[in-house]
Amino acid sequence: MFGRHFSYSSPHDWPQIKSWLILRMKPDMSVEGSVREIMTKLSTSGDQALLEYTRLFDCEDFALEDLRVTPDEIRQSLSLVPEEDLDILSQAAEKIRAFHAGQMQKSWFTPDPDGAFLGQMVTPVARAGLYVPGGRGGDTPLISSLLMNAVPALVAGVESICVVSPPRRDKTLNPCLLATAHLLGLQEIYKCGSAWAVAALAYGTETIPKGDIIAGPGNIYVATAKKLLMGQVGIDMIAGPSELAVMGDATARPDFIAADLLAQAEHDPLSGTYLITDHAPLIQATEKELENQVQKLPRQDTARRSIEDWGASFLVPDMYAGLDLINSIAPEHFELCIDDPWSMLAGIKNAGAVFLGNSSPEPVGDYFAGPNHVLPTLSTARFSQALSVHTFQKNISILSTNQGYLEKHALKIARLARMENLEAHARSVEIRVQGD
Repeated sequence: MFGRHFSYSSPHDWPQIKSWLILRMKPDMSVEGSVREIMTKLSTSGDQALLEYTRLFDCEDFALEDLRVTPDEIRQSLSLVPEEDLDILSQAAEKIRAFHAGQMQKSWFTPDPDGAFLGQMVTPVARAGLYVPGGRGGDTPLISSLLMNAVPALVAGVESICVVSPPRRDKTLNPCLLATAHLLGLQEIYKCGSAWAVAALAYGTETIPKGDIIAGPGNIYVATAKKLLMGQVGIDMIAGPSELAVMGDATARPDFIAADLLAQAEHDPLSGTYLITDHAPLIQATEKELENQVQKLPRQDTARRSIEDWGASFLVPDMYAGLDLINSIAPEHFELCIDDPWSMLAGIKNAGAVFLGNSSPEPVGDYFAGPNHVLPTLSTARFSQALSVHTFQKNISILSTNQGYLEKHALKIARLARMENLEAHARSVEIRVQGD
């Protein structure tokens, strides 16, 4: 069922594989013109533009007073979500919060023996805007996206957080989404979606104050808007289609591997799914399981297309060659389903998240365990990392030098400035050590 079968034994085999993988990485520029037009309109017309786009694409009789979710709507949502579901949401939130609490940075200061005091002050951004996709008209609310974006912002200490999500046809948001926001203590929620919502978060409107950073996944319109806004407002990352690489040996379970690959494949026809193994029978057994299991999925058409178009098996001579291949692919998710996964952990250099052992399926990380599921895709794990508390913080450098420090180093600093032909820089230092 895999669309491609490769053999990999050394870096000499990488160019052929790369030429195939790179086809998924080609950016879709088809909507950029439309998104630019939307953003321009939002920057000049504010709420009125939000209203027009929302009526056109989401809800025909939407009114300005429907834009912000009311406290009554939030309270009503709690009565529509079963208690056991609320309890699960609370448990997931606490586990995610506990994990991210370990990421907190501390401000630090240290003296320099020459008479300076140096340091770094860690401070949260003032305001964050979180985008939550509607998901099939609100029928599949991406509550995990809200958890994974909101909890790090809360742990970071962001005081002002707003959430945007496209309304359903009846001008509501899914109660599960509102209940999750309530459990997190989020009260500022707006019913708007797509590129116009992202633009509203960046520029502000009469109703929605502008923010300092925008986080959260979305469709090509959302991703393009975020890309165009980079440099004007903080952006978490530009994520592409999801991907999962599984490396298994003779001890791996083909039924487990197939289930995990399909969990990624059902996201999107462009999702990448890769099996790396030194045990050829595992490939055939996994393909058989894929065929059996895909037929039982509600989204089998999407999953099948993904596996057939962007699924691949890679036969390697040993696990070390497999690890070399993984570091070249730099997958978003990487499952290490071998007899002793911890023995190979140190060799993993490029991956968004690593799942160790046959009992660590990727969805555990998607929803519940604690690590963030907002991860770099399309090989960007070579230089980027998961969304974290650090995404919502800034590091401010602190410097204080006394007169003794200047007396000792002013001429050196002035000389460095003159090497760059910046005379005013040099004089700025020298004026402080010249005699009266």
